Amino acid sequence: MTGVVELSGTDRVVVVGAGMAGAQCAAALRQGGLTARITLVGDEPHRPYDRPPLSKDVLLGLADSTAFDLDWDALGVELLPGRRATGLDPGVLHTDGGPVTHDALVLATGAAPLLLPGTAGARVLRTVDDALALRADLTPGTRLALVGAGWIGAETATVARQLGCAVTVVEAGPAPLPGALPTELGTLMTAWYADAGVDLRCGTGVAAVEPGGLLLADGGRVEADLVVTGIGARPATGWLAGSAVALDAAGAVLVDDRLRTTAPGVWAAGDCVAYPSARSGTRLAVQHWDHALQSGGAAAASLLGSETPYDPVPYFWSEQFGRMVQYAGHRADGDELLWRGSPDDASWSVLWLRGGALAALLAVDRPRDLTQAKRLIDRGTVLDRALAADPAVQLRTAAG
Repeated sequence: MTGVVELSGTDRVVVVGAGMAGAQCAAALRQGGLTARITLVGDEPHRPYDRPPLSKDVLLGLADSTAFDLDWDALGVELLPGRRATGLDPGVLHTDGGPVTHDALVLATGAAPLLLPGTAGARVLRTVDDALALRADLTPGTRLALVGAGWIGAETATVARQLGCAVTVVEAGPAPLPGALPTELGTLMTAWYADAGVDLRCGTGVAAVEPGGLLLADGGRVEADLVVTGIGARPATGWLAGSAVALDAAGAVLVDDRLRTTAPGVWAAGDCVAYPSARSGTRLAVQHWDHALQSGGAAAASLLGSETPYDPVPYFWSEQFGRMVQYAGHRADGDELLWRGSPDDASWSVLWLRGGALAALLAVDRPRDLTQAKRLIDRGTVLDRALAADPAVQLRTAAG
């Protein structure tokens, strides 16, 4: 505890959303010395839990629960599980279990999986219940069709192959990770699918989920016992319609650099947020674990009076097909792409430079590059291109 904090006129702080961002915020508020009543509202019936292990340890049967190791009773945080937010008025959070009054509110409702039209019969992998149900069906010989070759699709395909399933991945884009990476980089990853025995079909749209598999846009079919969709997620903010909280065109909550929304006494954190990044020169909407962790703590600090702007170096990782793929920073159109090593190597990195300074990095099995890149991006360090391109040289020594 950093000392007792009493916010004037604040008797109850409510955090709505019990994922990483919400849980981190609630815990940080109490650990930061807040004496007011803290209530954490979640729409699932479970105690707050971590999501990244769902597509790894839970699917593999190595864990049944990923609940956070926090003693909520000792923290004095009231949990209200199984309560879905339905609306917001000044001082009142409406839920399907009744109204919850508050003096300050933190929005952390995350994002909901996207579904393509005509794929209502497909499953998603978002909650622990999703993971447990999917695990029960991923038995040797099961024919699994995955719609989407994004991060979650690659991770699910990896585990399904380990469990002996026959896996087909259908991707509408020209290569894996469309939108996240340039096509030239995504194309390099097609070999990973082939080496793992996954049938990857890019440039292929899905018309519908039918009994026994997928109907493709070109009239073809994929025979499958099970269909899982992983094509991204949209901020879970529809319930805020008509409130004083402003949203962007994608539904993300618009916040300032202290994570304050346009509604008085309301903050926001996690996957549902679009925040201004001075470093990147644009608003960012980041739907990854590290952002949820950091923004949850930052929202708590802001509520407690901190004036420190929220602008971390974005970071995420993915374990797929025996590789650790890590990304830091934010690339933009026009950034210079610089190879560090060769895609023919067992490990390699790609850098994006802006005005000579490191703006982003993708690392495949090069964790030291990632660690050093985060510091260089944070400092806006200009790199010596020749040194930076040499994988035998530590990246930190390439500062120009």
